[in-house]
Amino acid sequence: MRDLELSCGLPPGPDFADLAVLAEELGYSRVWIYDSAPLWEDPFVHLALAARRTTRIGLSTAVLIPGQRSVMTMASGIATVARVSGGRFRACFGTGFTARLAVGRRPMTLDALADYMTALRRLLAGETAITDDKPVRMMHASGLTAPRPIQVPLWISVFGPRGTALAEKVADGVIGPPHPVLPTATIISGTVLDPGEDRDSDRVREAIGPWRVVDWHNAYAKGGAEAVDALPGGRAWRAALEELAPEEERHLLTFEGHVTHLPDRDRRLLDHIDLKTMVGDASRVGRSLARLADLGFHEVVYTPSGPDVARELRAFATAHRQRPAADR
Repeated sequence: MRDLELSCGLPPGPDFADLAVLAEELGYSRVWIYDSAPLWEDPFVHLALAARRTTRIGLSTAVLIPGQRSVMTMASGIATVARVSGGRFRACFGTGFTARLAVGRRPMTLDALADYMTALRRLLAGETAITDDKPVRMMHASGLTAPRPIQVPLWISVFGPRGTALAEKVADGVIGPPHPVLPTATIISGTVLDPGEDRDSDRVREAIGPWRVVDWHNAYAKGGAEAVDALPGGRAWRAALEELAPEEERHLLTFEGHVTHLPDRDRRLLDHIDLKTMVGDASRVGRSLARLADLGFHEVVYTPSGPDVARELRAFATAHRQRPAADR
């Protein structure tokens, strides 16, 4: 049975470095940071702060959005975090579904993502890349950043046959379905129950709610009124949102509080969310984690949310230790 790394994913904000320190103490393999300029602070700043306060835990991104930074700006940021973390950094990229829709833009195409990552890899290697029809290169003088080549694994978050094929060409690993060749991570939400606690308790709903209501956000963003109205409570959720803004501004509200907070319209969905997946006592959650290893995943990125993220991190680390012995 494959061993399974347990990592965690957190938004860039005032508590990130403190939680990264706690995750290291609890034995998490890596802390992944989100990237969405309309929703959170800058991830590179918080990665650098966390790097200075930790010594072992890996640092990664889930996921960087190319459209938010030029490829040269991205290369410089990656080089900075790689240096201050002593080589503990992994950069993962995606097409920017939430981050781009939240500013009224469609996600970038897979071809555009591939071109961006190819140019980035060349820059980090110390080579010349072509961007905006012009040759560019990292020209940092000796002592101003790490010497090239800068060895940072570049991962990609992709799904479907085209994404699988692309990953093998441009990436060192994948967030998505198990890849036939590359190491693969999956992102999960959930919570470990307290002794005697019911899974439909208010605490459970508050803890997992910010992630579980994302299904309604995505349905509205992808398929509009028809798609979200087909979900339980979706019609009322949409009506509450659409009362607040004209059509041309509703993209500003769709992802409000995304995976961290519950606006009132999202809180009304808590009676409809999934209360079973990765929700249970430590032993049950541990068995669920073991099954992910059986499916071919190398790493699980646990994304705690709710009012007590530190509690969630501690409880999930305990569950990971209680997974079946054959998986250790």
